[in-house]
Amino acid sequence: MSTREGTGLAVSPTAALGVAIAAVSTSAILVRWSAAPSLVAAFYRVLFTLALLAPLALRRHPGAIRRARRRDLAGAVLAGIALAAHFGTWFQSIRWTSVAASTTLVQSQVLFVALAGGLLLDERLGRRAAAGIVLAGVGMVTMFGGDLLAGAAVAGPRPLAGNALAVVGAATAAVYVLAGRSLRQRVALLPYVTVVYAVCAAALLVAVLAAGYPLGYPPREWLLFLGMAVGPGVLGHTVLNWALGYLRSSVVSVSLLGEPVGSTLLALLLLTEVPGVATVLGGAAVLAGITVTAGGEDGG
Repeated sequence: MSTREGTGLAVSPTAALGVAIAAVSTSAILVRWSAAPSLVAAFYRVLFTLALLAPLALRRHPGAIRRARRRDLAGAVLAGIALAAHFGTWFQSIRWTSVAASTTLVQSQVLFVALAGGLLLDERLGRRAAAGIVLAGVGMVTMFGGDLLAGAAVAGPRPLAGNALAVVGAATAAVYVLAGRSLRQRVALLPYVTVVYAVCAAALLVAVLAAGYPLGYPPREWLLFLGMAVGPGVLGHTVLNWALGYLRSSVVSVSLLGEPVGSTLLALLLLTEVPGVATVLGGAAVLAGITVTAGGEDGG
């Protein structure tokens, strides 16, 4: 799919993609700054994002959700549950391991999408994509091994558990992507994300209540929750979903590798968090593997 720059769009898809990458790069920092439990922060991020987008969806696409086929709604529900699991695990990962490790490992969703496509959807997994998966796997092992040796002083209070949760977050993000991939060809963006975010918020609310966490927080927390919704939520992931309609998926996938780089730089500047050598080397291998895999998916 080629870009539509110069064909009447008010916003360049490439420029929008750049804004989206910058916005999602702030996510890990905002989560770290929040004192609320991870599940609570995830719930309010999604709830506030929903509150910002739902009125727009209802105004621009009246009746679209009501007219949706049951099969499409079921797919959106699955995507919402998967997204809730992604946010719940990844937000906790950020608390337990370094920002660099967490944001890099969670980007391995591309690898899970490629593997699932080959194993479950009968999509051809080319040699290049397979090589990329192996390279990224070596990088992951390097990051896990380095954090085991480095300990909490460099990597975080529970680096191995945090890294593992980031990988789980990547796997559940892959389920979210796969569940919504065909739906986005039939359902407009705003109605789709409205249903997905509503299901996601409901699932996270159930988890918050089951854990016994309070729902009331100081004004500072509300500002952080709103920042998560406006920045990574609306300007980040929602704009990324829009850009997928005009840019090749491999371009968007590779562009997303800017998130761990941006997040690591912000963590260095704002949290004085310096990643360890193993995290840098392993992370570089993971990002290189993802790049190769995305190119292999696109071109075989």
